[in-house]
Amino acid sequence: MQKVTILVDVQNIYYTTRQAFGRSFDYNEFWRSTTTDREVVKAIAYASDRGDPKQQQFQNILRAIGFEVKLKPYIQRVDGSSKCDWDVGITIDAMELGRESDVLVLASGDGDFDLLAKKLVGDFGTQVEVYGVDGLTAASLINASSCYVPIAGDLLLSK
Repeated sequence: MQKVTILVDVQNIYYTTRQAFGRSFDYNEFWRSTTTDREVVKAIAYASDRGDPKQQQFQNILRAIGFEVKLKPYIQRVDGSSKCDWDVGITIDAMELGRESDVLVLASGDGDFDLLAKKLVGDFGTQVEVYGVDGLTAASLINASSCYVPIAGDLLLSK
């Protein structure tokens, strides 16, 4: 049985599925599709913490599915821009857990992860499956992955 680690860039997935489809990502279906006939080493969802009750409810749903939820404070800057960037945290966890896994599933379209995918595939022989939205997932990340799965259809909740 393959050992799998699942890492989800929650903000990236939320905004890209909203932009492309006006719908939300189906985390239950995603869990089923990535864990069937596999042993889960670790599953982590990286999210922002605004202290919002609705967001906390969503985070509890992720925990009930099987994800560890890692939170970072949401920072609103004086200029009106905001930040909640998990790239370094995701990369560190991927490097550590990728060594123990046959497959690392990364749900994100962020091209910054292309070097990570290349490193995992090239140095550790870990397969990297990327789940992202077509047209909003960096071509460099798709090319660096072992397998790209476009988010569509069953991976989206009904409106």
